[in-house]
Amino acid sequence: MVELSWLWVRYQPDSALARWFQERVRHNGGRHKKPAIVALARKLLIALWKYATAGVVIEGAIMKAA
Repeated sequence: MVELSWLWVRYQPDSALARWFQERVRHNGGRHKKPAIVALARKLLIALWKYATAGVVIEGAIMKAA
């Protein structure tokens, strides 16, 4: 999940979760990235669970049509 979180921040920079992470890291002056990415991993897991079970799209995420 942590690795997926790093990919999420890189490829979905306009999503609400990525903006939350960037703001949290910027607020700490760039320190505490590891705890912040673990927190993002937890939030992302919950968001993906909601997407898989109820179809709730993650705010700001860009989805490709299959």
